[in-house]
Amino acid sequence: MTSVSVSDLIAALGGVSVGASDTAIQRIAPLDEAGPDAISFLSNPKYAAQLATTQAGCVIVSPAAQDAAAARRGDGQVASCIVTPDPYLYFAHLTQWWVQHMRAARPAPSVHPTASVAPDAHLGAGVDIGPFAVIESGARIGDGARIGAHTVVEHHAVVGEGARLEPRVVLGFDCTVGARSLIHSGAVIGADGFGFAPTKGESGMRWVKIEQLGAVRIGDDVEIGANTCIDRGALGDTVIADRVIIDNLVQIAHNVKIGAGTAIAGAVAIAGSAEIGANCIVAGAARINGHIKITDGVQIGPTANISNSIDKPGAYAGMWPFEDAASWQKNAAALRGLYELRQRVRALEKKTT
Repeated sequence: MTSVSVSDLIAALGGVSVGASDTAIQRIAPLDEAGPDAISFLSNPKYAAQLATTQAGCVIVSPAAQDAAAARRGDGQVASCIVTPDPYLYFAHLTQWWVQHMRAARPAPSVHPTASVAPDAHLGAGVDIGPFAVIESGARIGDGARIGAHTVVEHHAVVGEGARLEPRVVLGFDCTVGARSLIHSGAVIGADGFGFAPTKGESGMRWVKIEQLGAVRIGDDVEIGANTCIDRGALGDTVIADRVIIDNLVQIAHNVKIGAGTAIAGAVAIAGSAEIGANCIVAGAARINGHIKITDGVQIGPTANISNSIDKPGAYAGMWPFEDAASWQKNAAALRGLYELRQRVRALEKKTT
């Protein structure tokens, strides 16, 4: 198995080496599963006790944990570690370096013989198109982009330079994915938004479809999780700005706008025409009503139901209704004791009657 020395990692990624720099590393592993051939990291103090028992050949730590990491061998010798101000960020860079240098090389880019590519589609240099993929008329695929097996890029859609669409992605007509963005399997970008005009007919309610005439514009360096759906706009476009990250199974309705650098966790649902600012965090299973605006720098807690606009940065949580997180936590604590309080009030009422 191919290995790399700690000194090679330092040369590539920086950090300060403590202990043996010639330690050979063959894999990356958690502290409690790492062996002498592995490199691990400690960023969460919750796992600090594992430094004493880990068998990792090298550990990435902060300066505060350096002494404990260096002494973990227990035989008086200095154990190998890499010291860096932000071990978690270092770990992230390490995983990227590992994929580029330690994994088996991918085959040279090519267009698979079973792929269907329209004669007037434009393919840039070094494009890779997998088996049974479909590239429709007028679509444009940027240099170095990868289109996975069974993925469909509909007519006049655009895939940016170096972008990656994993197998079974659908990129709808006229929609755009920016440079270096990654769309995971099963995602549907540019399905119709949920737009219907209600009318009463002789046999009951009828729903008259409103054709969705907009598109979806996804910026650069965006990542979209598996089976997430982003609907095209009704008139204008649905817009996902640069550096947004979206988890699996997220529903983003028509004409939503999401600002740069925002992160959205799994199972979130965002209703039509909502606007979320830059650098926000939306935790899992939160719900955001339509036609509201959320300013920059807002953190929304898990399962929160955001029914009104938020114009002040900060943390918000709750379902009955949402409010600032500190108030919600106090009210939640009071609610847990509500039944006991009710019984005490009843007892007092009986004493006074």
